[in-house]
Amino acid sequence: MYKRILVPTDGSEITAKAVRQAIELAKLCGAELLALSAKEPFPYGAISEMQPTPPQEFFDAQERIASQRINSVLEAAQSAGVACKAHTIEALHPWEAICEHAKEQACDLIVMASHGRRGVAALLLGSETQKVLTHATIPVLVVR
Repeated sequence: MYKRILVPTDGSEITAKAVRQAIELAKLCGAELLALSAKEPFPYGAISEMQPTPPQEFFDAQERIASQRINSVLEAAQSAGVACKAHTIEALHPWEAICEHAKEQACDLIVMASHGRRGVAALLLGSETQKVLTHATIPVLVVR
């Protein structure tokens, strides 16, 4: 059925639920799991002499956070006996990075969490999951 499953993670509890589902599905299908965590780009427009965080410190912190996120997925997959690769990507818009990474890695399913925004908050803030659903060219499984 599925051969390569992409699971993006932001480290939240709802995302952890999606990761568990992705691992179980990968195990059932004998699929490879790919974990992805997006890093925020440095806000260059905010550079001034009073910049509180130097760029390299910012990049290092973003890499450390993203690595922690994907390492938890790697550990969970390994303990379940599921093959897993992990990547971190710098992205202004995580949904674009998710769709592009899925295409580049020849994934045939994306498993994501729904953060459950409703009403005006969903309309104004949007949702990375909603944008992936709209733009992905492969199936997307949304975990609530």
